Amino acid sequence: MTWIFIFRLVVAGLLGTAVGLEREWRVKEAGFRTHFLVSLGSALFMIISQWGFDEFLAAHDGLRLDPSRVAAQVVSGIGFIGAGAIIFHRQIVRGLTTAASLWAISGVGMATGAGMYGVAIAATVLTLVGLEVLNLFFGNLGSHRISLVFSTLERDAVSETLTRLREAGYAVVSFELENERTATGIIYRARLLIQIRKKSRSDNTFLELLQQDKRILVERII
Repeated sequence: MTWIFIFRLVVAGLLGTAVGLEREWRVKEAGFRTHFLVSLGSALFMIISQWGFDEFLAAHDGLRLDPSRVAAQVVSGIGFIGAGAIIFHRQIVRGLTTAASLWAISGVGMATGAGMYGVAIAATVLTLVGLEVLNLFFGNLGSHRISLVFSTLERDAVSETLTRLREAGYAVVSFELENERTATGIIYRARLLIQIRKKSRSDNTFLELLQQDKRILVERII
């Protein structure tokens, strides 16, 4: 039985790596190592849940244990790992898809640990379909948000920049303006949250609009 368990762990690790490589290629927070460990760990807990207490049960005749209790905690525990992959910054959420892939790959690991190889492989393939194939067909739907921070010595440059962005079709979701006094004068620092159609995710027009104005210094883009 030991070699069967080891084989299940190897399969679980390989399936987790397959999904992790896709996340790594997308330069996401959790890559192939994280997915490998999540899948491997889930399979290990499933094996322990099903077979880890055989000697104890043999020594205590008549005692019964629920083999699903250990496995059930994997579902709850993986939520903490997934939450760590999610980044929330100024109304911008990143990492939801990666957190979902970790959750899915934990299920793959559990299925592999239970010896359900066909289900585990099918789930892995479907996970990759959801991450890549569906993105090819529906990736341009909806919109995403970008956070911009720029500074200038002239207050008028801020309002003019906002006007240019709106005229270019960018929706300004939120706007903050801070004043910082220095020895040479006042620095105006603007924080913008703009909404862009996903089909224009590679469109850097907003950056070009900012760079056209020599009075503007772009400090950060998220």
